[in-house]
Amino acid sequence: MTVNNGANLSKDYFISYLKLVREARSFSLEQAQDYMVNNFFKNNNEVYGKDSYSNFLKAIEILNNRVLS
Repeated sequence: MTVNNGANLSKDYFISYLKLVREARSFSLEQAQDYMVNNFFKNNNEVYGKDSYSNFLKAIEILNNRVLS
């Protein structure tokens, strides 16, 4: 996916992206999270801004709650 560096990415965006990564690579949520940190954020939490990273963490929390339910 192409991402504009100036945009704040929503938690819904990250929910969809994490689901895609999990399904495409047969990853657990934790593996998908690690993959996103390494490859999407390039180990820099602020590369797309603080709000985007905060929304990423919210998306993980939401998906984690769905898995535990």
